Amino acid sequence: MCPQYTGKTCGWTGELLHHSLAGMTPSTARPVDLSLSSLWMPFTNNRAFKAAPRLLSRAEGMFYHDVDGRQIVDGISGLWCVNAGHGRREIVDAIAHAAGELDFAPPFQMGHPLSFQLAQQLAELLPTGLDRVFFTNSGSEAVDTALKIALAYHRSRGEPQRTCFIGRQRGYHGVGFGGISVGGIAPNRQAFEAQLLPHIDHLAHTHDLARNAYSRGQPMHGAEFADDLERIVTARGAHTIAAVIIEPVAGSTGVLVPPRGYLERLRSLCDTHGILLIFDEVITGFGRTGSAFGATTFGVTPDMMTLAKGITNGAVPMGAVCAARAIHDAIVDSAAPGIEFFHGYTYSGHPLAAAAGLATLALYESDALFARAAALAPVLERAVHAVRGAAHVIDVRNIGMVGAIELASRDGAVGARAGAVFMECYRRGILIRQTGETIAIAPPLIISEAQIDEIVSTVHDVLATVA
Repeated sequence: MCPQYTGKTCGWTGELLHHSLAGMTPSTARPVDLSLSSLWMPFTNNRAFKAAPRLLSRAEGMFYHDVDGRQIVDGISGLWCVNAGHGRREIVDAIAHAAGELDFAPPFQMGHPLSFQLAQQLAELLPTGLDRVFFTNSGSEAVDTALKIALAYHRSRGEPQRTCFIGRQRGYHGVGFGGISVGGIAPNRQAFEAQLLPHIDHLAHTHDLARNAYSRGQPMHGAEFADDLERIVTARGAHTIAAVIIEPVAGSTGVLVPPRGYLERLRSLCDTHGILLIFDEVITGFGRTGSAFGATTFGVTPDMMTLAKGITNGAVPMGAVCAARAIHDAIVDSAAPGIEFFHGYTYSGHPLAAAAGLATLALYESDALFARAAALAPVLERAVHAVRGAAHVIDVRNIGMVGAIELASRDGAVGARAGAVFMECYRRGILIRQTGETIAIAPPLIISEAQIDEIVSTVHDVLATVA
């Protein structure tokens, strides 16, 4: 913390600032007070944060360290992304080598070997049939790209009237206009309602506390929630609908695990009506559910999959859309000579990101991290469900290496209680994730059983102190 904070400038001495910037080059580490006012922080209560900042200075393995040198156990993989643990030398070295060899290559009408190599290795890891990869720089960009691909695909097949998209209530698909349009988290949409994409509907969410509270793994009840697609088909006509996009496990809304049979039924309904199914696996990809992807865990293959976060272990921004070959071929083969798909980003498949991605995939394989996640999943399950009965707890959920503890809200203050738990856990040296009134735990896959117990027992103890 920064106890001498004065409102605009963090009152560290030059000596402490030098310590907080250990590892930076002499030209960039300046012995001056650090102003917090210039940075407008994302998804943050800026006023509250700058009154009591939480600044991280370095990370290694399972731990962050703050600017005062305090060690903090990372219980949320940074932000659902550092699956292989922090500071992996293999990734650092790969990035450094790439920067020295090729700092940038234009992705339009040009290429470089690393991006092709990463696409090939991803294709070998993906579910059968998803073997065409379009690189982006984030999950938000991947979602908007997937929506564009869906439109281009139907247009190439002579069905240009398929322009409607279906998301799901409480779904999160990033913060592009496409993503918040198909997303279903109300606060993300409210300020922009008038400018969102037209022709959007939302399936009912699957959260059903009355029937499924304290489920271990997939809930028993709720496959029929997929039938809500028929309501929308009846209202709009199947011939107008381009795609359904959902998260296999809804993460940012509080870890909603799909009921047994739900994804299978949704896949079948999409097939019946000629609608593409897109899985947003930005959170669930790369081991989080106990196998490579949510699609492989649940045995349901979508037509497209969006990825980010764990694709580079969080080290360099990168995202991807993985599409079925039939989708790629329909767009590319039907196009007139020239550019087939008018879309892309300056940094698509950036050399440093591709190098980080290749090193990350190698680590997942060499350290057998997906198998490790599957082996540790029962340990995390037992730990989080032991919180049942603690103060304020109304549900516990889990799948793979992610667990959630849902709390009863204070009157008129949704999220305040979980926010207090987050703050007190951080004070005690544990970083967790608050999503509404839910505490999410999704640690790096390198975590030990003792560290799982430490994280969850801290949460349990803190619950007893929160009013």
